[in-house]
Amino acid sequence: MLGEIFSLRKLLIPIVLTGLTIIVYLTLTSWGSNAPVVISGIDMSHMVTSDNLSKAFSVLALFTAALIFMMAHDYYKNEPQHLSDYISILLFALVGALVLFSYANMAMLFLGIEILSISMYIMAGSRKYDTRSNEAGFKYFLMGAFASGFLLFGIALLYGATGSFELVKIGQYMQAGQAGPLFYTGIMLLLVALLFKVSAVPFHFWSPDVYEGAPALITAVMSTLVKTAVFGAFIRLVIECHLYMHMPVEIMLTLLAGATMAVGNLSALAQENFKRILAYSGISHAGYMMLTLLSVNAGSQSALLFYAASYSIASIGVFALAIPVFYFMKNEQVSAFNGLGKKNPWMAGLLTMLMLALAGIPPMSGFLAKYYIFSKSFQAGFFALTLFAVINSIVGVYYYFKVILAMYTKPADDTAVEPTPLFWSVIITCSILTLVLGLYPGGLLNLI
Repeated sequence: MLGEIFSLRKLLIPIVLTGLTIIVYLTLTSWGSNAPVVISGIDMSHMVTSDNLSKAFSVLALFTAALIFMMAHDYYKNEPQHLSDYISILLFALVGALVLFSYANMAMLFLGIEILSISMYIMAGSRKYDTRSNEAGFKYFLMGAFASGFLLFGIALLYGATGSFELVKIGQYMQAGQAGPLFYTGIMLLLVALLFKVSAVPFHFWSPDVYEGAPALITAVMSTLVKTAVFGAFIRLVIECHLYMHMPVEIMLTLLAGATMAVGNLSALAQENFKRILAYSGISHAGYMMLTLLSVNAGSQSALLFYAASYSIASIGVFALAIPVFYFMKNEQVSAFNGLGKKNPWMAGLLTMLMLALAGIPPMSGFLAKYYIFSKSFQAGFFALTLFAVINSIVGVYYYFKVILAMYTKPADDTAVEPTPLFWSVIITCSILTLVLGLYPGGLLNLI
Protein backbone atom coordinates (compact mmCIF):
# COMPACT_ATOMS: atom_id res chain seq x y z
CA MET A 1 0.00 0.00 0.00
CA LEU A 2 2.90 2.36 0.73
CA GLY A 3 4.35 1.43 -2.65
CA GLU A 4 1.09 2.53 -4.28
CA ILE A 5 1.05 5.81 -2.34
CA PHE A 6 4.57 6.65 -3.58
CA SER A 7 3.73 5.58 -7.18
CA LEU A 8 6.08 2.58 -7.09
CA ARG A 9 3.73 0.21 -8.92
CA LYS A 10 6.54 -1.50 -10.80
CA LEU A 11 8.15 -2.42 -7.48
CA LEU A 12 5.03 -3.86 -5.82
CA ILE A 13 5.57 -7.49 -6.87
CA PRO A 14 9.37 -7.42 -6.20
CA ILE A 15 8.66 -5.98 -2.71
CA VAL A 16 6.13 -8.74 -1.98
CA LEU A 17 8.38 -11.52 -3.30
CA THR A 18 11.32 -10.20 -1.27
CA GLY A 19 9.17 -10.15 1.86
CA LEU A 20 7.96 -13.71 1.27
CA THR A 21 11.54 -14.90 0.71
CA ILE A 22 12.64 -13.36 4.03
CA ILE A 23 9.71 -15.03 5.85
CA VAL A 24 10.61 -18.42 4.30
CA TYR A 25 14.24 -17.93 5.38
CA LEU A 26 13.24 -17.05 8.96
CA THR A 27 10.89 -20.05 9.09
CA LEU A 28 13.57 -22.46 7.88
CA THR A 29 16.23 -21.08 10.27
CA SER A 30 13.95 -21.90 13.22
CA TRP A 31 13.37 -25.46 11.94
CA GLY A 32 13.30 -28.12 14.66
CA SER A 33 12.83 -25.55 17.42
CA ASN A 34 9.56 -25.96 19.31
CA ALA A 35 10.23 -23.04 21.64
CA PRO A 36 7.12 -21.29 23.02
CA VAL A 37 5.82 -18.37 20.96
CA VAL A 38 6.61 -15.14 22.84
CA ILE A 39 5.21 -11.81 21.61
CA SER A 40 6.24 -8.59 23.44
CA GLY A 41 7.35 -10.67 26.42
CA ILE A 42 4.02 -12.52 26.69
CA ASP A 43 3.90 -16.30 26.28
CA MET A 44 1.30 -16.94 23.55
CA SER A 45 1.66 -20.74 23.49
CA HIS A 46 -1.97 -21.17 24.55
CA MET A 47 -2.99 -19.32 21.35
CA VAL A 48 -0.47 -20.31 18.66
CA THR A 49 2.14 -23.01 18.32
CA SER A 50 5.31 -23.28 16.25
CA ASP A 51 6.27 -26.85 15.37
CA ASN A 52 7.61 -28.59 12.27
CA LEU A 53 4.07 -29.35 11.04
CA SER A 54 3.11 -25.66 11.01
CA LYS A 55 6.47 -24.59 9.54
CA ALA A 56 6.39 -27.13 6.70
CA PHE A 57 2.86 -26.15 5.67
CA SER A 58 3.72 -22.45 6.07
CA VAL A 59 6.68 -22.74 3.68
CA LEU A 60 4.44 -24.53 1.16
CA ALA A 61 1.80 -21.78 1.45
CA LEU A 62 4.42 -19.03 1.08
CA PHE A 63 5.88 -20.70 -2.02
CA THR A 64 2.40 -21.17 -3.51
CA ALA A 65 1.61 -17.50 -2.84
CA ALA A 66 4.89 -16.40 -4.46
CA LEU A 67 3.94 -18.22 -7.68
CA ILE A 68 0.48 -16.60 -7.60
CA PHE A 69 1.98 -13.12 -7.11
CA MET A 70 4.35 -13.64 -10.04
CA MET A 71 1.33 -14.28 -12.28
CA ALA A 72 -0.62 -11.39 -10.72
CA HIS A 73 1.77 -8.80 -12.20
CA ASP A 74 0.76 -9.65 -15.78
CA TYR A 75 -2.76 -10.83 -14.99
CA TYR A 76 -3.73 -7.38 -13.68
CA LYS A 77 -1.73 -5.39 -16.25
CA ASN A 78 -4.98 -3.82 -17.56
CA GLU A 79 -5.95 -2.72 -14.04
CA PRO A 80 -2.73 -1.17 -12.69
CA GLN A 81 -4.65 1.20 -10.40
CA HIS A 82 -6.09 -1.82 -8.50
CA LEU A 83 -2.93 -3.91 -8.28
CA SER A 84 -2.00 -2.79 -4.75
CA ASP A 85 -5.58 -3.49 -3.55
CA TYR A 86 -5.61 -7.00 -4.98
CA ILE A 87 -2.11 -7.81 -3.73
CA SER A 88 -2.97 -6.55 -0.23
CA ILE A 89 -6.14 -8.67 -0.05
CA LEU A 90 -4.28 -11.77 -1.27
CA LEU A 91 -1.63 -11.13 1.41
CA PHE A 92 -4.40 -11.02 4.02
CA ALA A 93 -5.61 -14.40 2.70
CA LEU A 94 -2.05 -15.71 3.12
CA VAL A 95 -1.97 -14.44 6.72
CA GLY A 96 -5.20 -16.34 7.40
CA ALA A 97 -3.61 -19.50 5.98
CA LEU A 98 -0.52 -19.11 8.20
CA VAL A 99 -2.74 -18.69 11.28
CA LEU A 100 -4.58 -21.92 10.37
CA PHE A 101 -1.33 -23.88 10.31
CA SER A 102 -0.29 -22.64 13.77
CA TYR A 103 -3.44 -22.30 15.88
CA ALA A 104 -3.55 -23.86 19.35
CA ASN A 105 -6.86 -22.31 20.36
CA MET A 106 -10.34 -22.38 18.81
CA ALA A 107 -10.44 -18.57 18.78
CA MET A 108 -7.37 -18.56 16.50
CA LEU A 109 -8.96 -21.21 14.28
CA PHE A 110 -11.99 -18.94 13.82
CA LEU A 111 -9.79 -15.88 13.17
CA GLY A 112 -7.67 -17.72 10.62
CA ILE A 113 -10.68 -19.02 8.70
CA GLU A 114 -12.40 -15.63 8.67
CA ILE A 115 -9.28 -13.70 7.54
CA LEU A 116 -8.83 -16.23 4.74
CA SER A 117 -12.52 -16.47 3.78
CA ILE A 118 -13.43 -12.77 3.78
CA SER A 119 -10.41 -12.02 1.58
CA MET A 120 -11.55 -14.69 -0.88
CA TYR A 121 -15.18 -13.45 -0.90
CA ILE A 122 -13.90 -10.05 -2.03
CA MET A 123 -11.53 -11.47 -4.65
CA ALA A 124 -14.12 -13.88 -6.08
CA GLY A 125 -16.37 -10.89 -6.85
CA SER A 126 -13.55 -8.48 -7.74
CA ARG A 127 -14.65 -8.04 -11.38
CA LYS A 128 -17.34 -5.48 -10.66
CA TYR A 129 -18.83 -5.40 -14.18
CA ASP A 130 -18.80 -9.17 -14.73
CA THR A 131 -22.11 -10.80 -13.74
CA ARG A 132 -20.52 -14.22 -13.24
CA SER A 133 -17.89 -12.77 -10.89
CA ASN A 134 -20.58 -10.96 -8.89
CA GLU A 135 -22.59 -14.18 -8.67
CA ALA A 136 -19.51 -16.15 -7.58
CA GLY A 137 -18.66 -13.66 -4.82
CA PHE A 138 -22.26 -13.53 -3.58
CA LYS A 139 -22.72 -17.33 -3.54
CA TYR A 140 -19.37 -17.84 -1.83
CA PHE A 141 -20.20 -15.19 0.77
CA LEU A 142 -23.70 -16.52 1.60
CA MET A 143 -22.61 -20.15 1.84
CA GLY A 144 -19.44 -19.19 3.72
CA ALA A 145 -21.47 -17.17 6.24
CA PHE A 146 -23.57 -20.25 7.02
CA ALA A 147 -20.42 -22.35 7.43
CA SER A 148 -18.96 -19.73 9.82
CA GLY A 149 -22.19 -19.93 11.84
CA PHE A 150 -21.77 -23.71 12.15
CA LEU A 151 -18.13 -23.21 13.15
CA LEU A 152 -18.95 -20.71 15.90
CA PHE A 153 -21.84 -22.77 17.23
CA GLY A 154 -19.61 -25.86 17.30
CA ILE A 155 -16.85 -23.97 19.15
CA ALA A 156 -19.41 -22.66 21.68
CA LEU A 157 -20.70 -26.19 22.37
CA LEU A 158 -17.15 -27.52 22.73
CA TYR A 159 -16.40 -24.76 25.23
CA GLY A 160 -19.61 -25.60 27.10
CA ALA A 161 -18.60 -29.26 27.32
CA THR A 162 -14.87 -28.87 28.08
CA GLY A 163 -14.57 -25.41 29.68
CA SER A 164 -11.68 -24.47 27.38
CA PHE A 165 -10.90 -23.21 23.87
CA GLU A 166 -7.40 -24.75 23.92
CA LEU A 167 -6.79 -27.80 21.71
CA VAL A 168 -4.60 -29.50 24.32
CA LYS A 169 -7.30 -29.29 27.02
CA ILE A 170 -10.03 -30.41 24.60
CA GLY A 171 -7.80 -33.39 23.71
CA GLN A 172 -7.30 -34.22 27.41
CA TYR A 173 -11.07 -34.09 27.92
CA MET A 174 -11.50 -36.46 24.95
CA GLN A 175 -8.91 -38.92 26.27
CA ALA A 176 -10.49 -38.94 29.72
CA GLY A 177 -13.56 -40.59 28.19
CA GLN A 178 -15.94 -37.88 29.38
CA ALA A 179 -17.31 -36.96 25.94
CA GLY A 180 -21.11 -36.70 25.86
CA PRO A 181 -23.83 -35.57 23.44
CA LEU A 182 -22.95 -31.86 23.84
CA PHE A 183 -19.31 -32.51 22.95
CA TYR A 184 -20.10 -34.67 19.92
CA THR A 185 -22.65 -32.18 18.63
CA GLY A 186 -19.99 -29.45 18.82
CA ILE A 187 -17.43 -31.65 17.03
CA MET A 188 -19.92 -32.50 14.26
CA LEU A 189 -20.75 -28.82 13.69
CA LEU A 190 -17.03 -28.00 13.59
CA LEU A 191 -16.40 -30.77 11.06
CA VAL A 192 -19.29 -29.56 8.88
CA ALA A 193 -17.75 -26.06 8.73
CA LEU A 194 -14.30 -27.38 7.80
CA LEU A 195 -15.73 -29.83 5.25
CA PHE A 196 -17.55 -26.90 3.62
CA LYS A 197 -14.28 -24.98 3.31
CA VAL A 198 -12.56 -27.91 1.53
CA SER A 199 -15.69 -28.44 -0.67
CA ALA A 200 -16.33 -32.00 0.51
CA VAL A 201 -19.64 -33.71 -0.35
CA PRO A 202 -22.43 -32.83 0.52
CA PHE A 203 -21.11 -29.29 1.18
CA HIS A 204 -19.57 -28.91 -2.30
CA PHE A 205 -22.37 -27.24 -4.30
CA TRP A 206 -20.81 -23.76 -4.16
CA SER A 207 -17.48 -24.90 -5.57
CA PRO A 208 -18.13 -25.38 -9.35
CA ASP A 209 -20.15 -22.14 -9.66
CA VAL A 210 -17.61 -20.08 -7.71
CA TYR A 211 -14.62 -21.59 -9.55
CA GLU A 212 -16.27 -20.87 -12.90
CA GLY A 213 -17.37 -17.31 -12.08
CA ALA A 214 -14.32 -16.04 -10.19
CA PRO A 215 -11.34 -14.57 -12.09
CA ALA A 216 -9.06 -17.43 -13.20
CA LEU A 217 -6.17 -16.32 -10.94
CA ILE A 218 -8.47 -16.32 -7.89
CA THR A 219 -9.74 -19.78 -8.86
CA ALA A 220 -6.08 -20.86 -8.73
CA VAL A 221 -5.77 -19.41 -5.20
CA MET A 222 -8.95 -21.16 -4.03
CA SER A 223 -7.93 -24.53 -5.44
CA THR A 224 -4.41 -24.43 -3.92
CA LEU A 225 -3.75 -22.05 -1.02
CA VAL A 226 -7.24 -22.21 0.52
CA LYS A 227 -7.51 -26.01 0.30
CA THR A 228 -4.01 -26.53 1.72
CA ALA A 229 -4.70 -24.09 4.58
CA VAL A 230 -7.93 -25.77 5.66
CA PHE A 231 -6.49 -29.28 5.47
CA GLY A 232 -3.49 -28.10 7.52
CA ALA A 233 -5.95 -26.84 10.17
CA PHE A 234 -8.08 -29.97 9.85
CA ILE A 235 -5.26 -32.45 10.50
CA ARG A 236 -4.07 -30.43 13.52
CA LEU A 237 -7.59 -30.58 14.97
CA VAL A 238 -7.79 -34.36 14.41
CA ILE A 239 -4.35 -34.97 15.98
CA GLU A 240 -4.55 -32.60 18.96
CA CYS A 241 -8.13 -33.54 19.89
CA HIS A 242 -7.61 -37.29 19.23
CA LEU A 243 -10.68 -37.41 17.00
CA TYR A 244 -9.37 -40.48 15.17
CA MET A 245 -9.98 -42.52 18.34
CA HIS A 246 -13.75 -42.09 18.28
CA MET A 247 -16.09 -44.18 16.14
CA PRO A 248 -18.81 -41.56 15.27
CA VAL A 249 -16.19 -39.19 13.81
CA GLU A 250 -14.48 -42.04 11.96
CA ILE A 251 -17.74 -43.28 10.41
CA MET A 252 -18.74 -39.75 9.32
CA LEU A 253 -15.34 -39.02 7.71
CA THR A 254 -15.22 -42.46 6.02
CA LEU A 255 -18.65 -42.06 4.38
CA LEU A 256 -18.00 -38.47 3.31
CA ALA A 257 -14.51 -39.24 1.94
CA GLY A 258 -15.97 -41.98 -0.27
CA ALA A 259 -18.85 -39.77 -1.42
CA THR A 260 -16.51 -36.85 -2.13
CA MET A 261 -14.22 -38.93 -4.35
CA ALA A 262 -17.14 -40.46 -6.28
CA VAL A 263 -19.17 -37.27 -6.79
CA GLY A 264 -16.09 -35.22 -7.76
CA ASN A 265 -14.88 -37.69 -10.38
CA LEU A 266 -18.26 -38.66 -11.84
CA SER A 267 -19.45 -35.04 -12.08
CA ALA A 268 -16.22 -33.97 -13.81
CA LEU A 269 -16.81 -36.50 -16.60
CA ALA A 270 -19.77 -34.51 -17.94
CA GLN A 271 -18.18 -31.02 -17.83
CA GLU A 272 -17.06 -29.00 -20.83
CA ASN A 273 -15.96 -25.83 -19.00
CA PHE A 274 -12.28 -26.15 -18.07
CA LYS A 275 -12.62 -24.35 -14.72
CA ARG A 276 -15.60 -26.55 -13.75
CA ILE A 277 -13.53 -29.64 -14.58
CA LEU A 278 -10.83 -28.35 -12.21
CA ALA A 279 -13.50 -27.57 -9.59
CA TYR A 280 -14.81 -31.14 -9.61
CA SER A 281 -11.23 -32.40 -9.80
CA GLY A 282 -10.52 -30.36 -6.65
CA ILE A 283 -13.52 -31.98 -4.93
CA SER A 284 -12.18 -35.47 -5.74
CA HIS A 285 -8.70 -34.47 -4.49
CA ALA A 286 -10.32 -33.28 -1.24
CA GLY A 287 -11.75 -36.80 -0.91
CA TYR A 288 -8.28 -38.33 -1.31
CA MET A 289 -6.81 -35.90 1.25
CA MET A 290 -9.57 -36.82 3.72
CA LEU A 291 -7.97 -40.30 3.89
CA THR A 292 -5.06 -38.69 5.79
CA LEU A 293 -7.49 -37.49 8.50
CA LEU A 294 -8.59 -41.09 9.06
CA SER A 295 -5.04 -42.50 9.13
CA VAL A 296 -3.19 -40.04 11.40
CA ASN A 297 -2.31 -42.91 13.76
CA ALA A 298 -0.26 -44.32 10.83
CA GLY A 299 1.65 -40.99 10.59
CA SER A 300 -0.14 -39.51 7.60
CA GLN A 301 0.96 -35.87 8.17
CA SER A 302 3.95 -36.20 5.83
CA ALA A 303 1.74 -37.87 3.18
CA LEU A 304 -0.72 -34.94 3.40
CA LEU A 305 2.11 -32.40 3.05
CA PHE A 306 3.50 -34.21 0.00
CA TYR A 307 0.03 -34.50 -1.57
CA ALA A 308 -0.78 -30.83 -0.90
CA ALA A 309 2.58 -29.76 -2.39
CA SER A 310 2.19 -31.97 -5.46
CA TYR A 311 -1.42 -30.94 -6.07
CA SER A 312 -0.77 -27.22 -5.49
CA ILE A 313 2.30 -27.03 -7.74
CA ALA A 314 0.63 -28.97 -10.57
CA SER A 315 -2.60 -26.92 -10.28
CA ILE A 316 -0.78 -23.57 -10.38
CA GLY A 317 1.16 -24.77 -13.43
CA VAL A 318 -2.12 -25.77 -15.13
CA PHE A 319 -3.65 -22.35 -14.39
CA ALA A 320 -0.50 -20.57 -15.61
CA LEU A 321 -0.97 -22.37 -18.93
CA ALA A 322 -4.76 -22.01 -19.04
CA ILE A 323 -4.96 -18.26 -18.28
CA PRO A 324 -3.13 -17.20 -21.51
CA VAL A 325 -5.29 -19.65 -23.49
CA PHE A 326 -8.47 -18.13 -22.00
CA TYR A 327 -7.15 -14.63 -22.73
CA PHE A 328 -6.27 -15.18 -26.39
CA MET A 329 -9.12 -17.57 -27.27
CA LYS A 330 -11.80 -15.56 -25.36
CA ASN A 331 -13.17 -18.91 -24.24
CA GLU A 332 -12.94 -21.00 -21.04
CA GLN A 333 -14.28 -24.26 -22.50
CA VAL A 334 -12.17 -27.34 -23.20
CA SER A 335 -12.55 -26.39 -26.88
CA ALA A 336 -10.23 -23.39 -26.24
CA PHE A 337 -7.35 -25.92 -26.15
CA ASN A 338 -8.20 -27.41 -29.57
CA GLY A 339 -5.06 -27.81 -31.68
CA LEU A 340 -2.71 -26.29 -29.08
CA GLY A 341 -0.24 -29.08 -29.85
CA LYS A 342 0.19 -27.63 -33.36
CA LYS A 343 0.05 -23.91 -32.40
CA ASN A 344 2.40 -24.06 -29.41
CA PRO A 345 3.98 -27.52 -28.88
CA TRP A 346 5.89 -26.42 -25.75
CA MET A 347 2.72 -25.23 -24.00
CA ALA A 348 0.87 -28.40 -24.99
CA GLY A 349 3.73 -30.64 -23.83
CA LEU A 350 4.04 -28.97 -20.42
CA LEU A 351 0.24 -28.92 -19.92
CA THR A 352 0.19 -32.64 -20.71
CA MET A 353 2.86 -33.23 -18.03
CA LEU A 354 0.91 -31.27 -15.43
CA MET A 355 -2.43 -32.92 -16.28
CA LEU A 356 -0.75 -36.32 -15.92
CA ALA A 357 0.51 -35.20 -12.50
CA LEU A 358 -3.06 -34.35 -11.43
CA ALA A 359 -4.25 -37.69 -12.80
CA GLY A 360 -1.57 -39.54 -10.79
CA ILE A 361 0.39 -41.00 -13.73
CA PRO A 362 4.09 -41.87 -13.12
CA PRO A 363 6.77 -40.51 -13.16
CA MET A 364 5.00 -37.27 -12.13
CA SER A 365 4.66 -36.39 -8.43
CA GLY A 366 0.90 -37.01 -8.41
CA PHE A 367 1.48 -40.78 -8.65
CA LEU A 368 3.63 -40.95 -5.50
CA ALA A 369 1.35 -38.47 -3.71
CA LYS A 370 -1.60 -40.84 -4.18
CA TYR A 371 0.55 -43.89 -3.43
CA TYR A 372 1.66 -42.51 -0.04
CA ILE A 373 -1.88 -41.49 0.96
CA PHE A 374 -3.35 -44.83 -0.11
CA SER A 375 -0.61 -46.80 1.66
CA LYS A 376 -1.14 -44.88 4.93
CA SER A 377 -4.89 -45.48 4.66
CA PHE A 378 -4.26 -49.17 4.04
CA GLN A 379 -1.90 -49.37 7.06
CA ALA A 380 -4.60 -47.78 9.23
CA GLY A 381 -7.03 -50.58 8.27
CA PHE A 382 -9.30 -48.80 5.77
CA PHE A 383 -9.01 -51.50 3.11
CA ALA A 384 -12.38 -51.04 1.36
CA LEU A 385 -12.10 -47.23 1.31
CA THR A 386 -8.56 -47.43 -0.10
CA LEU A 387 -9.69 -49.78 -2.89
CA PHE A 388 -12.59 -47.42 -3.63
CA ALA A 389 -10.11 -44.51 -3.83
CA VAL A 390 -7.90 -46.42 -6.30
CA ILE A 391 -10.92 -47.13 -8.55
CA ASN A 392 -11.93 -43.46 -8.40
CA SER A 393 -8.39 -42.44 -9.32
CA ILE A 394 -8.61 -44.60 -12.46
CA VAL A 395 -11.99 -43.03 -13.38
CA GLY A 396 -10.48 -39.55 -12.96
CA VAL A 397 -7.90 -40.16 -15.70
CA TYR A 398 -10.65 -39.83 -18.35
CA TYR A 399 -11.48 -36.15 -17.86
CA TYR A 400 -7.82 -35.12 -17.68
CA PHE A 401 -7.24 -36.85 -21.01
CA LYS A 402 -10.21 -34.97 -22.47
CA VAL A 403 -8.02 -31.83 -22.45
CA ILE A 404 -4.94 -33.67 -23.74
CA LEU A 405 -6.93 -35.16 -26.64
CA ALA A 406 -8.34 -31.71 -27.51
CA MET A 407 -4.79 -30.35 -27.82
CA TYR A 408 -3.50 -33.11 -30.10
CA THR A 409 -6.49 -34.49 -32.04
CA LYS A 410 -8.73 -31.46 -32.72
CA PRO A 411 -8.11 -28.99 -35.58
CA ALA A 412 -6.40 -25.68 -34.69
CA ASP A 413 -7.53 -22.18 -35.66
CA ASP A 414 -5.27 -19.23 -36.52
CA THR A 415 -5.29 -17.58 -33.08
CA ALA A 416 -1.77 -17.47 -31.63
CA VAL A 417 -1.33 -18.19 -27.89
CA GLU A 418 1.86 -16.99 -26.21
CA PRO A 419 2.30 -16.60 -22.42
CA THR A 420 4.31 -13.67 -21.04
CA PRO A 421 7.84 -14.29 -19.64
CA LEU A 422 6.53 -14.25 -16.04
CA PHE A 423 3.90 -16.85 -16.88
CA TRP A 424 6.55 -18.94 -18.63
CA SER A 425 8.74 -18.81 -15.51
CA VAL A 426 5.84 -20.10 -13.36
CA ILE A 427 4.98 -22.81 -15.91
CA ILE A 428 8.58 -24.06 -16.15
CA THR A 429 9.11 -23.92 -12.37
CA CYS A 430 5.95 -25.95 -11.71
CA SER A 431 6.75 -28.49 -14.44
CA ILE A 432 10.29 -29.08 -13.19
CA LEU A 433 9.21 -29.35 -9.53
CA THR A 434 6.43 -31.79 -10.41
CA LEU A 435 8.92 -34.05 -12.17
CA VAL A 436 11.60 -33.67 -9.46
CA LEU A 437 9.16 -34.50 -6.65
CA GLY A 438 8.03 -37.54 -8.62
CA LEU A 439 11.62 -38.81 -8.92
CA TYR A 440 13.06 -37.65 -5.56
CA PRO A 441 10.23 -37.45 -2.98
CA GLY A 442 12.34 -38.13 0.11
CA GLY A 443 13.32 -34.53 0.91
CA LEU A 444 9.72 -33.42 1.32
CA LEU A 445 8.43 -36.63 2.93
CA ASN A 446 11.00 -36.56 5.74
CA LEU A 447 10.28 -32.99 6.85
CA ILE A 448 7.63 -33.94 9.47
